Amino acid sequence: MTTLAIYVAAALAEIAGCFSVWAWWRLDKSLVWLLPGVASLILFAWLLSLSDADYAGRAYAAYGGVYIVASLGWLWLVEQRLPDRWDLIGATICLAGAGVILLAPRGG
Repeated sequence: MTTLAIYVAAALAEIAGCFSVWAWWRLDKSLVWLLPGVASLILFAWLLSLSDADYAGRAYAAYGGVYIVASLGWLWLVEQRLPDRWDLIGATICLAGAGVILLAPRGG
């Protein structure tokens, strides 16, 4: 699995897990919503550990840009709210930063 695919899968798992807590706490959903949420957050952590980055902090930093873009996708597709231009500009800046972190040439 490529690094981008790992980050996208991890982002979906993290967002789903966090949304389960949001739904329970903010939308008055049943406590049962937390069970798949916890499983999803465990999946998220495992997926992120599959990254081929040399250091965890660098993997997490690069992943952050993908997470932001995926979160706006969630906003649009699940919560039925279109991201505005500021959301899109901010996500583009963050994704560019994640690309620099992930793809920068590093000497050995």
